[in-house]
Amino acid sequence: MLYSREILNLLGRKDVRKILKRKDSDAGERGRALEELRSSLFSRFRFSESAKRQEKRSCGPVLALTFNFLVAVGIIFMNKWVLQGVGFHFPICLSFIHYLLSWALMAILKAFSALPGSPPSKSTRLSFFTLGFVMSLSTGLANVSLKYNSVGFYQMAKIAVTPSIVLAEFIWFKKRVSFSKVLALTVVSIGVAVATVTDLQFSLFGACVALAWIIPSAVNKILWSTLQQRESWTALALMWKTTPITLFFLATLIPFFDPPGVFSYDWNFRNTALILLSAVLGFLLQWSGALALGATSAISHVVLGQFKTCVVLLGNFCIFGSNPGMTSISGAFMAIAGMSGYTYLNIHNPKPQTGKSSPTKSSTQSRLSKENGDGYGGESV
Repeated sequence: MLYSREILNLLGRKDVRKILKRKDSDAGERGRALEELRSSLFSRFRFSESAKRQEKRSCGPVLALTFNFLVAVGIIFMNKWVLQGVGFHFPICLSFIHYLLSWALMAILKAFSALPGSPPSKSTRLSFFTLGFVMSLSTGLANVSLKYNSVGFYQMAKIAVTPSIVLAEFIWFKKRVSFSKVLALTVVSIGVAVATVTDLQFSLFGACVALAWIIPSAVNKILWSTLQQRESWTALALMWKTTPITLFFLATLIPFFDPPGVFSYDWNFRNTALILLSAVLGFLLQWSGALALGATSAISHVVLGQFKTCVVLLGNFCIFGSNPGMTSISGAFMAIAGMSGYTYLNIHNPKPQTGKSSPTKSSTQSRLSKENGDGYGGESV
């Protein structure tokens, strides 16, 4: 039993042994004490699970994806502005500031008992260590890519994340993607490639960084989604668990990717305010991304990222009068059509059940969440 060791440890405490060894005349008091012990155990073991259910009720797949979409669009332009517009040429240090502010905000939440507790987890420390490590690489290399490449090339590199996730999930979990979804994802990837082909400004070093970013990004999304859906981790609880590890590895990456001179940077009020605003958006991006990965799947999260690329391109064309060319516009519409087909398949073709499950329980699950499921092992989606 998952909690048997902890139960035995609690029953072995001196105060509990005294209660159990009292005379029969103290049966009433002993019964009350045992009832309090049972209630305490139940409260501890069910707290994190109820927190996860509350998170799912308050932030479903649609709300989580919308929240992540809005924040992700904002932070791409904000980070590009900070890295180039205000001359803060320290992309890894910027990521470090993001996570440092995130950790400080979560520490405040924890001080006021507003941070959800950690669930009883079967995951080893190696799982959290790996997640913190790939998070540092994913976030840090993404900002380095933004510094040396155009936004279009940055988004183009994301196309390779989709097949990487499909391959990794097949190797680790024997999870197969149906042919119709593969076709839809192919249409999405081709559409994004066509849409961004006119904005492919990059350097050799930037291209190498973008390629190195693909694998950590895919692994990061898979681990986030798996830990939340299989072990009932809430987004904030998992962020609190892994952020110190991420900060450590980001600090070790700074000497390799950032130029010297961060302490001699012009830390005036305007520049500092913009960097802190970028850090606030970084916290919201991490939180919203974790919510989206917990509510849907790694592939759906990548498709959302490609959708925002097309929306930004079409928004610039419709609102600001920019003219990326009919080729890019056609590619954007093609990608959106593929995303619509992928979403339709998720909603109307849920995966077959791999074991006996209650019809009532199955009907209450989110159809978007069914794409990933609570258990991996030979399923087809």
